Amino acid sequence: MTQQAAALQTYNNELVKCIEDLCSKREELNRQIKLEEEEKERLQHDIRVLSEKLSRVNESLAQRLVARTTFDRTIAETEAAYTKILESSQSLLSVLKQEAGNLSKATEPRRKDR
Repeated sequence: MTQQAAALQTYNNELVKCIEDLCSKREELNRQIKLEEEEKERLQHDIRVLSEKLSRVNESLAQRLVARTTFDRTIAETEAAYTKILESSQSLLSVLKQEAGNLSKATEPRRKDR
């Protein structure tokens, strides 16, 4: 019987050691799980912060694009109007020169043909 008791004691010791090893591995796994859960929370927080920042940047960008379009339209309209003013000024100058020439001819004394 003592041989059986010794064998039983050996099996018991091995079983206890196996259980302790499993518990140790479980605790290590729990530690890793906790670390990954903390990392997950940090990453989710960062995602929320970055999403909010992206939203603000998108809104600002949209406003700036609208403003740029308004600038482009205003510049194009102003340049077109300025071109018309230049063309009108050129036409006016041409007409004025022609009229001045006609007035000069009309006011010159006539020469008598001999």
